[in-house]
Amino acid sequence: MFPLCFDVDGQTVEVQVTTLLNAGYAGRSQEDVAAHVAELAELGVPAPTRTPCLYPVAPYLAMQADVVPVQHGRTSGEAEWALVITDRDVLLTAACDHTDRELEVHGVAWSKQAGPDVLAREAWRLSEVEDRLDELTLTAWAGGQKIQDGTLADLLTPRYWLDELRARGLDEPGTILISGTIPMLPDVDQFAGTWRVDLTDPRTRRTITCSYEVNQMPDPVS
Repeated sequence: MFPLCFDVDGQTVEVQVTTLLNAGYAGRSQEDVAAHVAELAELGVPAPTRTPCLYPVAPYLAMQADVVPVQHGRTSGEAEWALVITDRDVLLTAACDHTDRELEVHGVAWSKQAGPDVLAREAWRLSEVEDRLDELTLTAWAGGQKIQDGTLADLLTPRYWLDELRARGLDEPGTILISGTIPMLPDVDQFAGTWRVDLTDPRTRRTITCSYEVNQMPDPVS
């Protein structure tokens, strides 16, 4: 496994990823989550037994990549934030959970293993923005089309997940948690050749960007 490196206020912070977790169905309003679960069920995606969910993912799937190879045309990302626990701090950054939508109908946990969690190369200390987390915005573009636009108030808080990690003995350096995503805008096409997620602090007008291209691999020879 290769370490991830983050620019934190001009200093490089290196993290060896030991645990990678993807939150799911993690909206602040669990009534809205229940409605979303019902919508997905109509598309054939199995409903979870409880919400929110927490999916362990292979640590090597956490990466800072410019290109994501995929096996077919029905994969897509999701606008998310990520918590990164280091030796000294808890960091907050932008992330994109690239998911195989064909595989998702057979099992959400399986689909999480079929694509990477792409993280930005810049991060903020959580302590420096925690007083205004609900003001931070998350925005995603697929192929230049805006497909998601919301705030961190739409999602369960980093503190909620830190408490969960502590209860499970996972609040250790090297743990990364991906937040779960915000709703898609209506009538958008999520299947595209490029992805970009912006995490923006309106007070300081600073933005952390996570972006990459999607490269469809050749058909297998079999």
